[in-house]
Amino acid sequence: MSMQVILKSDVEGLGTRGDVVTVADGYFRNYLLPKGLGYKASKGAEAEAQAMRKASAAKNEANRAEADKVAASLVPQVIAISAKTDAGGTLFGSVSAAEISAAVEEQTGHVIDKRSFQIDAPIKTLGSHMVMTNIHSQVQFPVTIEVSAEGDE
Repeated sequence: MSMQVILKSDVEGLGTRGDVVTVADGYFRNYLLPKGLGYKASKGAEAEAQAMRKASAAKNEANRAEADKVAASLVPQVIAISAKTDAGGTLFGSVSAAEISAAVEEQTGHVIDKRSFQIDAPIKTLGSHMVMTNIHSQVQFPVTIEVSAEGDE
């Protein structure tokens, strides 16, 4: 059996806040309802769902505008990161997303979650590197980091 449900929060793979979706009874009863992610759709609830969609769209647009501002200020900057190296200039380990996040916050004041940085291959060399950053579903931009040996600054 299936039922109509109005989502109270975004659910990955299902829909966004305010969407009316059809789900299996068990999925609603065992997952959505206990976690407070949705409730049964009714005629009166449709108006509430519409209001949720409007509010969600407005919030999403505000978040996107803020993400665009952050992207515009970070793209031209070079973020300096110092790392420990051996005598030959080889890094001990690699530069992590957490280190990039901390350096961005320290040098620019912008707080970006470490999960927003998409590091394709570990950064294990000195020099300039581009790291793609995704801080909003519609805003993706490169951040340039310059890795130098500790003490070279």
